[in-house]
Amino acid sequence: MLRNLIAYLDSVKSRDPAPRSRAEILLYPGIWSLAFHRVAHRLYRARLYFLARAVNHLSRFLTGNDIHPGAKIGKRFFIDHGFTVIGETAEIGDDVTLYQNVTLGGTDPANGIAGKRHPTLENGVIVGSGAQVLGPVRVGARARVGANAVVTKDVAEAATMVGIPARAMLVDVTAYQRDFLPYGTPCSDCFDPEKQKLELLQCEVEQLQKRLAELLAQKQAPELPADDVALFKERGRA
Repeated sequence: MLRNLIAYLDSVKSRDPAPRSRAEILLYPGIWSLAFHRVAHRLYRARLYFLARAVNHLSRFLTGNDIHPGAKIGKRFFIDHGFTVIGETAEIGDDVTLYQNVTLGGTDPANGIAGKRHPTLENGVIVGSGAQVLGPVRVGARARVGANAVVTKDVAEAATMVGIPARAMLVDVTAYQRDFLPYGTPCSDCFDPEKQKLELLQCEVEQLQKRLAELLAQKQAPELPADDVALFKERGRA
């Protein structure tokens, strides 16, 4: 058990450069919220739902993270900072990292898999701060979800998602040669929010230009059909 704890703390240290020792990591709220969840999940599986919820509420009060006792969480899960919400039917694989203010939320049960309202995150997924992953979607292994993105559809393996709604972005291959990609996305210009706004504005301008060209073409076209114009010319000659 001690060996597993040390291996877990080392996995956290490899993802967070801030701590100077394993002991410091033991103070992280994300570590304690996961420990509380392990207890709550066992109580939940034993159908001791009230006790499971009691542990869940104590954990939320102490750590700021709200993890439903029914959520299934794999090995070496890490919440960096806190204020994260994870729903009842969420499933999380191994080596998954969530940053602050992430929500693994649910949608209408009738609009998805029966009994499955929350997302599934496969191994090695990283979700940036403020991101929302909603509904019974599947986020493929090693995928990255950028800060404040809203994911409502399945994410392919190793994809990088940004924006609202989230869309896949091209990432330099050198970014994936690293063992861990902090904050979900590389720190490069292509992920600058201002550039994303510029892309949206450029798209709107292109649509307006296309619409303007259509209106000008309609205005320059003859008002009468070709047959009527020919008939009018014949009457004029007569």
